[in-house]
Amino acid sequence: MFVLGYTRGSMVSEGRAVAVELEWVEGGGVTTPLGWRAGAAYAGVRTYGEEPRYDVGILVSEQPASVAGIFSRNGVVGAPIKYNRARVVTGRARGIVANSGNANTVTGEQGDRDAARMAELAARQSGIEVQEMLVASTGVIGRIMPMDKIEAGIVSIEPTADGGALFTRAIMTTDTVPKHRAARVTSGGRTYTVGGTAKGSGMVHPDMATVFCFLTTDAPCELGWLQQTLREVGDLSINMIDVDMDSSTSDTMLLFANGAAGGEPIDATHPASGPLREAIEALAIALARDLARDGEGARTLIEVTVEGAATREDARKAARTVTSSPLVKTMVTGRDANLGRVLMAVGRSGARVEVERASVWIGPYCAFERGVPTDVDYAVLSKAMDAEEVKIRVELGLGEERATAWGCDLTEDYIRINADYTT
Repeated sequence: MFVLGYTRGSMVSEGRAVAVELEWVEGGGVTTPLGWRAGAAYAGVRTYGEEPRYDVGILVSEQPASVAGIFSRNGVVGAPIKYNRARVVTGRARGIVANSGNANTVTGEQGDRDAARMAELAARQSGIEVQEMLVASTGVIGRIMPMDKIEAGIVSIEPTADGGALFTRAIMTTDTVPKHRAARVTSGGRTYTVGGTAKGSGMVHPDMATVFCFLTTDAPCELGWLQQTLREVGDLSINMIDVDMDSSTSDTMLLFANGAAGGEPIDATHPASGPLREAIEALAIALARDLARDGEGARTLIEVTVEGAATREDARKAARTVTSSPLVKTMVTGRDANLGRVLMAVGRSGARVEVERASVWIGPYCAFERGVPTDVDYAVLSKAMDAEEVKIRVELGLGEERATAWGCDLTEDYIRINADYTT
């Protein structure tokens, strides 16, 4: 374990001083908070990827829990999204069953029955009520679920306190690395833990990416606070990443709180509300960066920060547009200092722009100052892009608002992966 002083201003849109000290848990994940169990099995649905494979998993709380959720706004969504929307409104759920390899999307009434059947079996296997179990499916769209395989996989799972890593592997599709983290924060003499896992490598342009992001905590949380926190954190993290400008039919982000750490329910007036929210935000941003870094075929993580925007929405639109621009992505791929593409992307973002006030940096090097190219050596700019992480900063000079987005470069491997996805 190690302690990190988390500087909010370095990672999110509102710049502030150090807000809270987090203890990041090495190897942590969704079962690091008290009272959470998980497990996984290989059912034979996902036939690609390295061994050992897992493609169905269960995450469950040992006690009743609250839940908040945000979902894909794609006009075409999977049966699990419809199933979950109807249940999350109650604010009560303590588990989720998830599979990879098949998205259960565009599968008609049979898909609805299959989602309900998955919840029924997983609830029975976990010893909870069926209305407490949610469902998530990711993978190929437009194919009926192989329920004989799914059912056999679910009933073979025995969730345990150290099964979080297996659950993470079960939700991976074209991801090349598992993504799971956990952190602790102390407030008023009580320690709360937040854990999380995410998946997504392609079809990543969230509007809420085949993105799943499941967060757990042992803090006791008032439902209204939990819902508002998830909405705000989602907009600063998962909704600020891009791989390929395609938004999934399966996007699901859930935040569960089971209260196992004890204490009074946390609401906006509780002394722990600020530190806990910071911990949830830091965890979600770390997972969002992990997702962008592992984009299909990616070699380079791209971080884009837009400062000096007239409004927060302008900053968000400009940062996301630069991050998602295929021309900016390929510029980084080729280490080609064609930096006018950054201003082009800002200009088409819909944000207010006055080019004579706009400046662009690659790392520490200013390429455009108030709309005019500087005399910086293009070879220096090219070298600055030859890295595992490239930071692009845009100063609009129109206000005080800022936002940060994350993406990745676009390589030939992305084309190969998606050209061969089902064949």
